[in-house]
Amino acid sequence: MAEKDIDAPDWVDQDLLTKDEAGERLDEEIVLVRERLARLEAGPTGPDSASAIEMVRRRLIAMENVRASLLKTTTH
Repeated sequence: MAEKDIDAPDWVDQDLLTKDEAGERLDEEIVLVRERLARLEAGPTGPDSASAIEMVRRRLIAMENVRASLLKTTTH
């Protein structure tokens, strides 16, 4: 029986990151976001800065949660 070609090319899989690669990139981004948060917290305060700080904090927490879940899946 002859093999049938698939309709979609296999190159799509090449765009996917491994969990380790994704974790490394996320680690780098977390460092940058922590630095940005520190700069915002050290700067002038006001309604605009408070909302910016809150948004950056939420982003950082979300990134840290994703990173923690990646660590769990790579160790199991």
